[in-house]
Amino acid sequence: MKRKILIPLFLLIAFIGFSQNFKDKKEKIKALKIAYITEKLELTPDEAQKFWPIYNAFDDQEFDIRHNKMRTLIHKIGDGGFESLSEKEAATLLNQMESYEDQLYTLRKKYFKELQNVLSAKKIILLKKSEEEFNRKLLHQFRENRDKRD
Repeated sequence: MKRKILIPLFLLIAFIGFSQNFKDKKEKIKALKIAYITEKLELTPDEAQKFWPIYNAFDDQEFDIRHNKMRTLIHKIGDGGFESLSEKEAATLLNQMESYEDQLYTLRKKYFKELQNVLSAKKIILLKKSEEEFNRKLLHQFRENRDKRD
């Protein structure tokens, strides 16, 4: 039964067209991820009601740190030319990167602590496993689609 649900979900990923913008693709992938995680964790309605706000808040904050803050730093390095960085500028950038890594660590600790009020430890571990499986399948699907285009 689970295969009957999972296969169409991943086939949907394959049909995401180039004409859609990044935000549309991101929303579709997020919807597929929600369905995948909900199914894998077998969340009760009560668990789901408490879990998804925590998960979504963490996901948004993590995305902001990783993609907005960290990428901005990396683009500064790339745009300005790595060779032209002084040692002092490099040390400043390194300190900023370390600060963002600390923020991610603190965020994850808070997230796991909040999840423990909603899910069992086994379900939290299953969540991590399910996220990794989803990402692996998504990457595999992306590579298949790219190979078909080439």
